[in-house]
Amino acid sequence: MTSRQPRRRVRTPPPGVSWTKRLGPGLITGAADDDPSGVATYSQAGAQFGPNLLWTVILCYPLMVAVQLISARIGRVTGAGLAANMGRVLPKAVVGVLVGLLFVANTINIGADVGAMGAAANLVSGWNAKLLTVVFTVASLLLQLFVPYHRYVHLLKWLTLALFAYVGVIFTVHIDWAEVLTRTFIPRLHLSAAALTTIVAVFGTTISPYLFFWQSSEEVEDLEASGEHDLRHSTRAQAKRELERIRWDTVVGMAFSEIIAFFIILTTAVTLHAAGKTDIQSSEQAALALKPIAGPLAFFFFSSGIIGAGLLAVPVLAGSSAYAISEAFEWKRGLEHEPWEAPGFYAVIVGAMVLALGVIFSPLDPIKTLFWSAVVNGVIAVPIMAGMMIVGSRPREMGRYVASHTLRGLGWAATAIMAAAAIAMFVAGPGS
Repeated sequence: MTSRQPRRRVRTPPPGVSWTKRLGPGLITGAADDDPSGVATYSQAGAQFGPNLLWTVILCYPLMVAVQLISARIGRVTGAGLAANMGRVLPKAVVGVLVGLLFVANTINIGADVGAMGAAANLVSGWNAKLLTVVFTVASLLLQLFVPYHRYVHLLKWLTLALFAYVGVIFTVHIDWAEVLTRTFIPRLHLSAAALTTIVAVFGTTISPYLFFWQSSEEVEDLEASGEHDLRHSTRAQAKRELERIRWDTVVGMAFSEIIAFFIILTTAVTLHAAGKTDIQSSEQAALALKPIAGPLAFFFFSSGIIGAGLLAVPVLAGSSAYAISEAFEWKRGLEHEPWEAPGFYAVIVGAMVLALGVIFSPLDPIKTLFWSAVVNGVIAVPIMAGMMIVGSRPREMGRYVASHTLRGLGWAATAIMAAAAIAMFVAGPGS
């Protein structure tokens, strides 16, 4: 096999260039948050409770922005990913356990996502779902192994457009926007065990550990690809420009994520919930249930969205595991490297994808498996977020670029909410 072309220098666009060129890690991270497993959670929320859980999306947005801004800031300021920085404030053994659990949760999510992609493609094409699942898994793996980062990142940015399929669904159904606005801010909701579990699931699928690791590491990847210094060794003017770019990228990326989540809940609320179909367990089940209610066009949009979301999210899930483990063990890492240049990094990606296929073809109940994946994510999110907040607040690591008081306040609030969510998840249990 011929070697890749020399690394292209990808410099951060200066002020005044097209705003779309200033979007990167934040946009991809936000879009990857709406993976097929997330689509299933949002579909359950809309189908079971109608528009009465739309408020969760509004509440999550500022918390999500704050957490992702801090993770991105850590990567760009220090020139090292989140796991490497956490190793400076937490015991190495603790970091090792956390990234190990992250790998387990991400692998289960990858299995659920590629399984959902295969099922959705089967609904549209009629081809064998298992075969399609294998095809999607192999295709995603080959892209991660053999397409260098500076090209792969552009592919991921284009894939974010697939999520507009969920916005397209609203044009196929009637929506009472006055009622939607009212229920968004004044919900009619009895806090039953089922409602509490769903709220916890929405928070858990929106503020997810893999997103922290991915965005932080992608800022480092961009930094290395451009040949620039980390912000501690840059001029104040350069640092100001980079921090403004990160802020814009993250605010837009998380807004994109939450807008899509809002429309998924809304779509299933005005169709499935209104028709009395409240028991939705997966994203493909939601797509299939839409067909007789909202018509074939809505069904096609929803199914296409599942496939596009999976193609975007799977490499983010596998990549975040690889970055975290490689940083914890100080291995060479990065999607810009050839597989043989960073064998440990790519071994994690291959292992995650192969094990994910094993999850799909195993006799494990996919719904219960995803529940326990959510439990793992809910538990590890709290110490990871706490460690991230400590790093982002310490001048020793961040120099003059420590997180602002506002960011720290929102970040700790998000950490407290995730801690409460984890406790509530254990109290509610899988049978609620």
